[in-house]
This record gives sequence, C-alpha cells and structure tokens, in this order.
Amino acid sequence: MTLSDDYATYIAGLPRILAGAAMLFRDGEGRVLAVEPNYREGWALPGGTVESDEGESPRQGARRETLEEIGLDIAPGRLLAVDWVRGPGRPPIAAYLYDGGVLSAGQLAEIVLQEAELVSWRLVGRDEIPAYFPGSLGRRVASALETAEKGGDTVELEDGHPVG
Repeated sequence: MTLSDDYATYIAGLPRILAGAAMLFRDGEGRVLAVEPNYREGWALPGGTVESDEGESPRQGARRETLEEIGLDIAPGRLLAVDWVRGPGRPPIAAYLYDGGVLSAGQLAEIVLQEAELVSWRLVGRDEIPAYFPGSLGRRVASALETAEKGGDTVELEDGHPVG
C-alpha cells in the first residue's frame, strides 16, 4: 500500500456531515421570504445542499440555489448564522444562512419559482416565523433576522439554539 492509498483509506473513514446554504430575504416591512417545497411538508428559505463534491462553497451554493429556486441572481451578503443541525437517520447538517438583503417590489415581482421543487412563496411576518418555520429552522431564522436588523456578529447555533 502506498502513502496515497493510506491517506485515501484514512479520508474514507472520517465522519460525514452535510452542508446546506440559504439566503434570508426581507421586504421593506421586515417580512421574510418563504418558499413552499413540493417534496416535503412545511416552508423553507431559498437554498439547499452545497455541492461540495464539485468544489462549491456554502456562499456559492446559496447563490446557485437562490437562482435555481426563485430566479433571482443575488450575491449573498454577510453570513448571519451557522447552525449545527442533528437529525434522525442522517448525518448532521452545517447550515449556513446568508443575508440576502431587502428586496424591492420590483425584485419580488420578478420571482419565478422552480416548479420542479416549489409550489409557492410568501412573505412571513416576525410573529408568523414559528408557524411557518417550526423547530430549529424557526429559531435559526429568528436569530438571523435579529442579526440582520441589529447588526452584530454571526450567530453560532446548535439545533437553532445559540451557543455560548
């Protein structure tokens, strides 16, 4: 066995995690853009799985997924939150949430949904976040929204709960 074979065996034996990236978009009233997937229950933010096998970074993944899902090509702003999300039957997910900024009425009118994955979109008020984004996603969205509005450092979360 060569040194490279040893290294390949070592790498293959390391634990696996998934990476996801999304964007937090708001309107002028501070409501959050939510999308409704057709492949599972509930609502989500524009975003998805980072294609790390292809060398994609979380920031690149957030931009690509946003373009694919809602038809807007917007560069992600600052990183608002990183969440370590555990789940049954799958590896943990490192979920990156970027600031998508405030969308104008014109940008909202330009949204075109990816029909293969999404049914609809809507704007969700702060008080509606727990209903539309239950559990750790709702806590992540609320934390990121607060960071976007008030400034401050990127928030580190575990299952939506602040760390530290």
